[in-house]
Amino acid sequence: MNTPNKLSIFRIALVPLIVLVVIFPYAHFGILMPTYPIRNVFLPLKNLIALFLFALASFTDFLDGYLARKNNQITTFGKFLDPIADKILVNTMFILLAYQGIVPIVAVLLMIWRDTMVDGIRMMASAKGETISAGILGKIKTVVQIIAIGLLLLNNIPFEFWRLPVADLLVWFSTFVSLLSGYAYFVGAKEIIFETK
Repeated sequence: MNTPNKLSIFRIALVPLIVLVVIFPYAHFGILMPTYPIRNVFLPLKNLIALFLFALASFTDFLDGYLARKNNQITTFGKFLDPIADKILVNTMFILLAYQGIVPIVAVLLMIWRDTMVDGIRMMASAKGETISAGILGKIKTVVQIIAIGLLLLNNIPFEFWRLPVADLLVWFSTFVSLLSGYAYFVGAKEIIFETK
């Protein structure tokens, strides 16, 4: 197994650790998880730990693609694994944030439904021996989602100092781009989807 694929697997392996950091019942075990006041915002230590792990996982997304292209290590397994690792990471983070009441569940459901539809389209294309690569909208979606999650883990710092709901706006913008890119996938693959043979 080459290094880019190992990085994708490492990214997936970080996800349960992030979940544990966020939902672990610290008080039940007598663990005091500190919260730091930063001007008018309170930032829990567990958010900072989760942010570090999330940033590390997100960096591996950039790094595995870079190494695969640089060293000519693009594989079929890598093409399959990389987008799955991305979705596991991002969707898990949004589900955790929705569970805590930080983001609207509707936005999270729309993004997950879009991902499910796109995966179905890719499976149909794969069965026909064709590959549908992520378009520019899909890449924009991922970048905006990562930035939104980072800001949410920081409780919208620094924008919260001026009461600017930038993190919330980015969640809805990423939802919009997600649906738009899903529609683009659908249009690009409609001949495969509606093939009668």
